[in-house]
Amino acid sequence: MKTTVMAKSETVDRKWYIVDATNIPLGRVASQVAAVLRGKNKTIYTPHVDTGDYVIVINTDKMILTGNKLNDKKYYHHSGYPGGIKEESYKDMMQKKSDFVLERAVKGMLPKNSLGKKMFGKLKAYKGSEHPHQAQQPVELKIRGGRN
Repeated sequence: MKTTVMAKSETVDRKWYIVDATNIPLGRVASQVAAVLRGKNKTIYTPHVDTGDYVIVINTDKMILTGNKLNDKKYYHHSGYPGGIKEESYKDMMQKKSDFVLERAVKGMLPKNSLGKKMFGKLKAYKGSEHPHQAQQPVELKIRGGRN
């Protein structure tokens, strides 16, 4: 009789992947990056263990939003004080801090607990094509469904 093998976080072999987000929709990049961060692309996936890999996303400033979301979609932030709500359109967010837009989308797709925080720590997002992780020798990860 076969037994189920439970992964242990110390024995997980972690790889580094690099994703070029040029001309790919934000949601498509975020969902596939979140799956790799969780480890769902591996056969040893265990829900209660962090089996995911590291992901570097470059060219986040060249991601696209489909439809009219670039103008219509808003980012809200509240300071906690009365009247302290702040609103910013995604058009402005993509110009100023597109890496934050991707990080926020990916974070919403990860578990809302300490395990999700560990997984989120393995995401590295950069606006341009330069990144300081050459020493890790990242392997290119192709995102399906891009508009190249």
